[in-house]
Amino acid sequence: MKTLSIGIAGAGPAGLAAALLLSRQGHRVELLERFQEASPVGSGLMLQPTGLTVLDALNLLQPMMALGSRIDRLHGADAKSGRTVLDVRYDALAGGRFGLAVQRAALFGVLHDAVVAAGIPIRTGVTLTEATTAGQKALLLDASGQEVGRYDLVIDATGARSTIAAGSATAPGVRELAYGAFWATLDSDDLAHDPNALTQRYDRAKVMIGILPAGRARAGDRDRVAFFWSVKVGDADAVKRAGLDGWKAGIRGYWPDCVPLLDQIDDWDQLTLARYAHRTMRPPASGRVVFIGDSAHSTSPQLGQGANMALIDAATLAHALSLTDNIDAALAAYGRARRNHMALFQMLSLAFTPFYQSDSAALAWLRDRLVAMIARMPPAPALLASIVSGTLIDPFAAAGLKECDWRAVRSQPVAESALAVPA
Repeated sequence: MKTLSIGIAGAGPAGLAAALLLSRQGHRVELLERFQEASPVGSGLMLQPTGLTVLDALNLLQPMMALGSRIDRLHGADAKSGRTVLDVRYDALAGGRFGLAVQRAALFGVLHDAVVAAGIPIRTGVTLTEATTAGQKALLLDASGQEVGRYDLVIDATGARSTIAAGSATAPGVRELAYGAFWATLDSDDLAHDPNALTQRYDRAKVMIGILPAGRARAGDRDRVAFFWSVKVGDADAVKRAGLDGWKAGIRGYWPDCVPLLDQIDDWDQLTLARYAHRTMRPPASGRVVFIGDSAHSTSPQLGQGANMALIDAATLAHALSLTDNIDAALAAYGRARRNHMALFQMLSLAFTPFYQSDSAALAWLRDRLVAMIARMPPAPALLASIVSGTLIDPFAAAGLKECDWRAVRSQPVAESALAVPA
């Protein structure tokens, strides 16, 4: 393997993980970020066994475990009747798997600290709009069309709204999803909730309210939860105009336990409206430019796979580049290695979403009665657990990884000292 000069656009989890993996292989890596200071975006997320295995390969699993909240169960109930609609338990699978709910700030902080410790340069305040291939080089261009970097390889990790991906020869069509969600990260004081479960309440498919224990952003902080409320994006402004008090009253009617969270919200600015789109780039490379994470594929967050797919992408790309000096062959191998796993979970996320976020009363009725009943009958519990875990198709071998021994991970005590970034 020859040493490559690699420019990575975007200093989110995908870009940071790719930078660490490729730098450790001996490549010259530079991160470029549009914000003046690299920072996290968003509220909480679920790290699944897929993403956790990548963090373990980076020697960052224990620092992440010290900040996150272990999740053993996903539970959803009808808000009016209290009837269980969704009950996915990781222990339906052998091996002791679990999820880890984290604040995006925590995941960013652990990865960013490791990048800084490794001495990987980050150029901030650079707005990138295009990447082109010129001969054997990849060029990054800014909004004025000026060249800001020339590399052997460019990795686009700028996310679902990537202008680099949109201008690529392999740019996919984008399907904007009707439903998004208001999110907030809030204190969990006086909140009655299961600290090891993602808990949701539904009214048909038009209303979905959720509480995700999200741990701490950094050592010494208090534990917090990510609170979310599903909303049709086109209705968001009307909801705001109707007033915060009316919105709160509606949620209290559905789920009175949320009152300690609602009492912390005094302004719409405390809530972030997340918008979702479905897109899949095939192949995930064009010339000497390659796409990872949401730049390559994005969909609704219904299965909680976004950050995990991004981490697996980064590991798979690094592994492909470690096997050959031929960049074109490595990028083709990366595309093949990710194709089936990516396509399956894109399809599943798109298929599941209307059952939980749509205007369809019929799909909600099927979900609450037929699907909920089938989900309790073997082998459905194990199948659902493998879908949520991201392991319905093995993504590890193609990334040169071996899945963690989860029972051993569970048995390791997690201490504040784990937050020190490994050398």
